[in-house]
Amino acid sequence: MPAQVQPAPVETHRLRPQSVLFACTLNTVRSPMAEALARHYFGREIYFASAGLKRGDPDGFAMAAMEEIGIDITRHKPRTFEDLEDSNFDVIVTLSPEAHHRALEFTRAMAVEVIYWPTPDPTATQGSRETMLEAYRAVRDRLAARINAFLSRATGSGP
Repeated sequence: MPAQVQPAPVETHRLRPQSVLFACTLNTVRSPMAEALARHYFGREIYFASAGLKRGDPDGFAMAAMEEIGIDITRHKPRTFEDLEDSNFDVIVTLSPEAHHRALEFTRAMAVEVIYWPTPDPTATQGSRETMLEAYRAVRDRLAARINAFLSRATGSGP
């Protein structure tokens, strides 16, 4: 009786990207937080950058929320897609609807995976300093969890 040929197993895991761009609207809160968190957890294993549709002003609440967990983003300089030195990314993670549309336009002729992670804008929060800081913490913690889940699930180990 002839041996039966078994189909090759289907790969169910993704390869870890070598470069990731995080994009939001002003590159002052969500995308710099994501870039700094990813660098903190994955170091030099992956190249990380961030950009926005427009260049905003540095945000003190974002700096404070990140400082609470020992990550310094005070040296971050907001930049736009046009400011990027390199546009060759394996993955672009967009954190706002406007950034998602811009990333799709930006990558129209490129083989780049664009992923949308809807992320609340903590600058829209009103109230006391503590209420506002809590909104920034929630965004920070949500981004940290998503980044770890996304990049740890890819081939290779996480933090």
